Amino acid sequence: MRAAVVGASGYLGAELLRLLWGHHGLEVTAVQGERSAGEQVAALHPGLSAAYPDLVVGPTDPESLAECDVVFVALPSGRSQAVVSALYRSVPLVVDLGPDFRLHDASLYERWYGFMHESPELLSEAVYGLPEFFRKELVGARLIAAPGCYVTAAALALEPLLRGGAIDPVGVIVDAASGISGAGREPSPKTVFGAVNESFSAYGLLNHRHTPEMEQVSGAQVLFTPHYAPMMRGILVTAYGRATGAASTEELLDLLRVRYKGEPFVDVVEHSPSTRETYGSNLAKITVRADERTGHVIALCAIDNLTKGGAGQAIQAANVALGFDEAAGLQRIALVP
Repeated sequence: MRAAVVGASGYLGAELLRLLWGHHGLEVTAVQGERSAGEQVAALHPGLSAAYPDLVVGPTDPESLAECDVVFVALPSGRSQAVVSALYRSVPLVVDLGPDFRLHDASLYERWYGFMHESPELLSEAVYGLPEFFRKELVGARLIAAPGCYVTAAALALEPLLRGGAIDPVGVIVDAASGISGAGREPSPKTVFGAVNESFSAYGLLNHRHTPEMEQVSGAQVLFTPHYAPMMRGILVTAYGRATGAASTEELLDLLRVRYKGEPFVDVVEHSPSTRETYGSNLAKITVRADERTGHVIALCAIDNLTKGGAGQAIQAANVALGFDEAAGLQRIALVP
């Protein structure tokens, strides 16, 4: 099948191209990007030169992609909705890696993202691209809204505990640290090397734009605090909820094991996982602890924000929609060291 990537200039675009090169059923036939139009992929992303020695980035033009079978759109918030709307009319499957089609309520975009949604009629058509929770809905989907990286890690950690009634859905706290690639490739005073190196900082206090998505997926009331960590890739979520009963750590681990039995990209572990254990892979590593002293449950999830939190998950969801092996083009094994 013919695949295209719109937004090839950024980190997610590069990660899509890296993973799609190893996909047995998808061939990248077109890439587009406004900032990099006219450049060769090999020059834009030298690490991909062996895979795409001659492919040239074109300007963003949805009409020119009508012959593609699937198009991955990796554009900043607010900028993908017009492109996706145009593609939806002619392409069998569109996968949006941005937030523009994740929320069910169009009015939330003005409050949390600062823009009016231009295609609210498509919100009900979009299937949320978290295969572990929406696999049946993804089969045959035409529009996939790939989840945010923070939300992916938080939802995977919390959903079994909430569904199993182990924690109170009110007042859940999610602390998360992300590698700086989550801020995108475009530099800013807060994300350049001099600002991030040897520093650890919180941002988006009380009003981070991923909060409503996190609440929509988890069904819980969430207080979310993200942090920048001095690393390139990875997310570690530490989530806290008040226990509803006297379940032990082992009982809660069993709850996770039952929920994720057979899932190709979720690994329930007894130790506290690190981001390095998932580096470059589509794997999520999760654990949980019950604290009898305070009456709280702590759940942790580590992922690579660009892979399971971005491009890898988008491909995983597309695999389900298109009928491929769900793991096609994806790795469970992290880079070591």
